[in-house]
Amino acid sequence: MPGVTVKDVDAQAFVEAYAKYLKRSGRVVLPKYVDYAKTAPRKELAPADPDWYYVRCASIARRVYVKGGVGVGWLARAYGGNSNKGVRRNHHVNAASGVIRSCIQSLESMKVLEQGKNGGRVVTSTGRRDLDRIAAQIAGAKKVYKKREKK
Repeated sequence: MPGVTVKDVDAQAFVEAYAKYLKRSGRVVLPKYVDYAKTAPRKELAPADPDWYYVRCASIARRVYVKGGVGVGWLARAYGGNSNKGVRRNHHVNAASGVIRSCIQSLESMKVLEQGKNGGRVVTSTGRRDLDRIAAQIAGAKKVYKKREKK
């Protein structure tokens, strides 16, 4: 479908589809710590999903596509959340910046992201093409599903 971008499709559906694409392509090199790493200091355990690293890479690619010019610090704040301190008040804690940095480096090695002129990361033209292609596939599948539903 021409004219469909990442902004036109559901975020969760896009992230799931792009994570599957990243896993199938085999171009993302998983770090050694992926089995036992936590995504934030406020978390108690590592993610239960074995493909969490691909999902995080896909989510970062979408965030950079939508926002543009963002760095590791902004993404760590965006993926952070409130820490549970028991009876004390909750405070915001940033996400693990090392995981975010390795995801960005993986996406840069795939030529999806690059460093921007004014700092931060931006999506390359080839990355934009790939992301929009996957978004168009999602929009096409959704359109076919709606047609079947009406019949």
